[in-house]
Amino acid sequence: MSEETAPAAGDALENLLQENRRFAPSPEFAAQSVAQAGLYAEAAQDRPAFWARQARELLSWDKDFETALDWSEAPVAKWFVGGQVNAAYNALDRHVENGLGDRVAIHFEGEPGDSRSYTYAQLTQEVKKAANAFESLGVRKGDRVAVYLPMIPEAVITLLACARIGAIHSVVFGGFSADALRSRIDDAEAKLVVTADGTYRRGKPSPLKPAVDEALSAEGHTVQNVVVVKRNGEAVSWTEGRDQWWDDTVGAASAEHTPVPHDSEHPLFILYTSGTTGKPKGILHTTGGYLTQAAFTHRNIFDLHPETDVYWCTADVGWVTGHSYVTYAPLINGATQVMYEGTPDSPHQGRWWEIVQKYKVSILYTAPTAIRTFMKWGREIPEKYDLSSIRLLGSVGEPINPEAWMWYREVIGGNKAPIVDTWWQTETGAIMISPLPGLTATKPGSAQVPVPGIAVDVVDEMGESVPDGHGGFLVIREPWPAMLRGIWGDPERYKDTYWSRFDTMYFAGDGAKKDDDGDVWLLGRVDDVMNVSGHRLSTTEIESALVSHPSVAEAAVVGANDETTGQAVVAFVILREGVENNGDATVQELRNHVGKEIGPIAKPKNVLVVPELPKTRSGKIMRRLLKDVAEGRDPGDATTLADPTVMQQIAADLRK
Repeated sequence: MSEETAPAAGDALENLLQENRRFAPSPEFAAQSVAQAGLYAEAAQDRPAFWARQARELLSWDKDFETALDWSEAPVAKWFVGGQVNAAYNALDRHVENGLGDRVAIHFEGEPGDSRSYTYAQLTQEVKKAANAFESLGVRKGDRVAVYLPMIPEAVITLLACARIGAIHSVVFGGFSADALRSRIDDAEAKLVVTADGTYRRGKPSPLKPAVDEALSAEGHTVQNVVVVKRNGEAVSWTEGRDQWWDDTVGAASAEHTPVPHDSEHPLFILYTSGTTGKPKGILHTTGGYLTQAAFTHRNIFDLHPETDVYWCTADVGWVTGHSYVTYAPLINGATQVMYEGTPDSPHQGRWWEIVQKYKVSILYTAPTAIRTFMKWGREIPEKYDLSSIRLLGSVGEPINPEAWMWYREVIGGNKAPIVDTWWQTETGAIMISPLPGLTATKPGSAQVPVPGIAVDVVDEMGESVPDGHGGFLVIREPWPAMLRGIWGDPERYKDTYWSRFDTMYFAGDGAKKDDDGDVWLLGRVDDVMNVSGHRLSTTEIESALVSHPSVAEAAVVGANDETTGQAVVAFVILREGVENNGDATVQELRNHVGKEIGPIAKPKNVLVVPELPKTRSGKIMRRLLKDVAEGRDPGDATTLADPTVMQQIAADLRK
């Protein structure tokens, strides 16, 4: 290996792609910006004091706190010690008391085209009724409530009703199986399940209640009642004495309910995230710190002007983004938001843009996988709609390819809307790395800088900071308000999972690099790093290089075992609509393109053109299944995929 191609000493991940495009905020945008430049200096001077000011300005406290941060029992933090606060009061009642009761809180759009809107006064009333109904079913402060609902307003109402009475909600994504639901019910010892008869998916009724019935069919569970929202009218089986219709319980309940103050560290929710091995991890979040950071980031990163903006986060309530940036932060900040039940292509591929046009959405927050899907369908679809209301775009869920970023800016943002590419996790609770749109000159594909008050770093194998221009492991050096407080019922697993790799630092499991300016670029999970002839290569960068080719809509890269190089790069690509697959010529063109963009070491050994990629319902690519294909094995369990037939399509395509 020559000196020119050898990895730099200490690099845990190589820094391959270069990006020189910059987009400064317009003078008009900067002049109206919510976030002010002084935030960074204030936070750097005294992080706990900075967060204490945010907590007092953004939330209404029943009892003021005495201490901003107690880190004496690290790695478990206590924030705003001694303070008392109620999440639902902060999201609802206080806005009504302040004369904002007639402002729309949620515009709901159902997949079949039905819609309804809730003002803050109406939503407050519904949450009070749900709180009374749950209490009438025996739910008390500290009890756990499992929530298995589609993206309908009753999901937000349920979560806020739980928060109001101090019950701990545990949302299980509606695409998960009965077994997955049961394991989460058992781990949390849930007393109540809130579900629906079903939802709609791609124009057809999709059931939910049968999975609950199956999950509870075996004895030994802790569930006493199941409350069922009537959504799609499909027939459901019924267990008398246990099952209750939402309309009969919540609908009949009193609309008078006084919120109870809860300790700042009172548990707010458990959200299960899949472990690489063993049972799912119940990530525990508490109240005061979580709400503070969620509200601060939402207001400043999305440049929220609640009097005029219409905000739409497309995430499902089953994921943490649907907790922080649908249920809690937008309502705490008095925003008007859109909720959509269905998929982007039902009943047609312009559905999202139709919704943007209908409600004059000004802030759109979505995932790179959705953006790349729209790229594949073609720009002529969004160009049929009036998207001129959009003034800011956000990205979440995984690193965004620079070319997808540019397409998003140009086609959806009209070349004027800033893009905030955000990095955070279920465990962090709220955004940790992101540009501030009125202050930062953004770079396509980079999350760029830690949020004010957050101490993020990129380190080498020894835990030392890497210099600018180098790659390594993403860590968080100081406690932050929205951080998880542990894994439900398993404090040792919490320490082993997040705090054992580096002393005194939280390791996120992600790789990252710093560019020459010191800005952060996410490189995906460290598990997805390939070792090719001694080079540690990130799948993310090679995927970005492939997507930068005009023929490619989406790409997934895996490392397959190779006798000569240790691992070889294998790429799976989806071509854009209307692009012809010319077999070996296409493969060679794409291999050469990667070689030109990155260097010969990153050239895929094999490029496979496929009709679709295996994705979960949340849009994550299941690289494990692609690795099975690349190494000649039958793919493993594909039941969690959005479309379980994808692996058969890929196999059939590769046999041609």
